[in-house]
Amino acid sequence: MAVHLRWLSAGPCWRAVRGACGELRACGELRAWSPRCAAGRLCRPPGTACREQSRGLGYGPRVGGGSRLRTRLAAGLAGLVGLAAAAFGHVERAEMVRRSSGAQSASPGRPEEEEDDELARRCRCFMAPPVTDLRELRRRPDDMKSKMELLILETQAQVCQALAQVDGGARFSVDRWERKEGGGGISCVLQDGHVFEKAGVSISVVHGNLSEEAAKQMRSRGKLLKAKDGKLPFSAMGVSSVIHPKNPHTPTIHFNYRYFEVEEADGNTLWWFGGGCDLTPTYLNQEDAVHFHRTLKEACDQHGPDLYPKFKKWCDDYFFIAHRGERRGIGGIFFDDLDSPSKEEVFRFVESCTQAIIPSYVPLVKKHCNDAFTPQEKLWQQLRRGRYVEFNLLYDRGTKFGLFTPGSRIESILMSLPLTARWEYMHSPSENSKEAEILEVLRHPRDWVP
Repeated sequence: MAVHLRWLSAGPCWRAVRGACGELRACGELRAWSPRCAAGRLCRPPGTACREQSRGLGYGPRVGGGSRLRTRLAAGLAGLVGLAAAAFGHVERAEMVRRSSGAQSASPGRPEEEEDDELARRCRCFMAPPVTDLRELRRRPDDMKSKMELLILETQAQVCQALAQVDGGARFSVDRWERKEGGGGISCVLQDGHVFEKAGVSISVVHGNLSEEAAKQMRSRGKLLKAKDGKLPFSAMGVSSVIHPKNPHTPTIHFNYRYFEVEEADGNTLWWFGGGCDLTPTYLNQEDAVHFHRTLKEACDQHGPDLYPKFKKWCDDYFFIAHRGERRGIGGIFFDDLDSPSKEEVFRFVESCTQAIIPSYVPLVKKHCNDAFTPQEKLWQQLRRGRYVEFNLLYDRGTKFGLFTPGSRIESILMSLPLTARWEYMHSPSENSKEAEILEVLRHPRDWVP
């Protein structure tokens, strides 16, 4: 059962942002601000720390954990996003602070759960408390499940706060829900705002035993998954979002980043990362397409020059509506089963990808949110959303995994669907029209950046 926690404006970091920004305009024109969380610490925008380079990321049949896992706790504060700094340009991230193991213990005479340490202060900037108990996160700071949960919570908070600023009207409702089979999640949804018709940003942190349907889906991708007594214990966590704007000239965006662990009968633990980010415009704007792809490419290039072209092609191939013969949108990046060269290196790559979300998309929203449009253009947007629904319900791997997992929260799984859509019988755009132009790109993907 979902428990309604609060509106976005009730969060300590959001109150700070509103006070510092002053007036929030309908199209998201923001003044400079310096948000601070409840602890009085600066919630940094991404880009205040140096970035480590890594090379050689790959994917394939290799299993088991990486032997070069670096032991450091990513305990930097979760930054609210400074949109001016996150506009066109390179991908940046919040400062990461190393903590010693001694810092995890509670003060004498003070319960551990009340410890006002760096982790507790960081969590105050999230949309809701972590799914995993803070005591457990403190006990295993270098475990990848802890690091990934904190990353997706941070990503959710940054994206929600950035979108709320741009919209300037509606607020996110925040539902923190539990799964009786193990784990839970946090769903944040904005509906019928000034700029966004529907925007959802959800995280889930779940564990239990894989259903036979989910295991079958994974085996079809080449995973052996040796069960013991018919059971396959798993842990999975991720952040997922689909944002549907009102204006047909403002594109829809989707992103999802996730981490899986499956324990086999012999005690071996399989792990992998997956995810991606893609853009679905109603009308083609070449400048927007170049900006979006260039931002994602810059994030990928930090970790290897071969990643963007490989994951861009994978995205074009994955988001294919087979029965229509067209792609869902103009692509982006997509990857799955990414399990080499090490957990830490792949995690840093995923971290860079999450930090590319806002600079790749928010400038496009601000650019087009007040564009004039005709009833015909709005109708075309509704028809394209119908295609979006078709892909998500028939082909999307994440949707299928959620529906096949016992105890899944259906409202969160179907959060990606638009508030409105339309299907017209035998609709076909006029030759040489703007509608026909986008269809040509969806049928024959382009390379947007070198």
